[in-house]
Amino acid sequence: MTNVQILSDTCCDLTQEQLARFGIRTVPLYVSLGDKTCRDGVDIQPRDLFEYFDRTQQTPKTSAATVGDYIEFFRPFAEARRDAVYIGLSEKMSCTVANARLAAGQLAAEGLPGRVFCVDSMNLSTGIGLMVMRAGELAAEGRTAEEIVAAMDGMAGRVRASFVLDTLVYLHRGGRCSLLASVGASLLSLHPEIAVSNGSMASRAKYRGKTPVAVKKYVQNLLADRANIEDHRVFVTYSPGCDPAIVEAAVSEVRAAGFEEALESTAGSVISSHCGTNCIGFLFVVKA
Repeated sequence: MTNVQILSDTCCDLTQEQLARFGIRTVPLYVSLGDKTCRDGVDIQPRDLFEYFDRTQQTPKTSAATVGDYIEFFRPFAEARRDAVYIGLSEKMSCTVANARLAAGQLAAEGLPGRVFCVDSMNLSTGIGLMVMRAGELAAEGRTAEEIVAAMDGMAGRVRASFVLDTLVYLHRGGRCSLLASVGASLLSLHPEIAVSNGSMASRAKYRGKTPVAVKKYVQNLLADRANIEDHRVFVTYSPGCDPAIVEAAVSEVRAAGFEEALESTAGSVISSHCGTNCIGFLFVVKA
């Protein structure tokens, strides 16, 4: 067991195997289907929200874990005299990290021996996952919590996360893009690239044509700057049910670029509720 426990939330979109590799624990965020509120990855899976959307044409709503959730999540480590580093969804997208900090402060006020450090990833999905796995490596090396936090603060601005969408319907109905943009993209067979910039989501590019062609252009465009991408680890992350041929083509392009680890994961319910079906992204870290 390492001296420092690495923690995150379910928006990091790591698989159970990837979490287990470094003993990482996650707290579930919430997804609401009408008047029913579910815990991401516990009471609901992405396929459930896609079925709900198709049946009701209503977009699922997402919300952060509460301060009480975080107190319960952090307490065992604080009571066991273990330091913990929590890396959460961007503060510009959610109050997860703010709630985590409040919880950590309350536990500290109780005088518990273990400390909880909270880091704003400034990212989402496996953009967080890249940081969480690196933090797990540092913990395994015996680094202190302070050293891990400093490394994560330095890494946050270098993580690049983006996704190509097959539809803007989920973003539009979730209040994240205009109806005009949604209809225009549909009519013109455009696939927007949504990228994280300074902790927020923004439209960066648009790819024309059928989804397989658009995704190939998207990956090749990002790989054009391969010399500035760290070799260590990258992710291809996609919504469950994404066309296997599209996934295979994207993964093949990425793995052919010679990274030490080119990993796959599926987006959880929080990301899928905003990005919808047939969404795929390439996430990596640029060199310092």
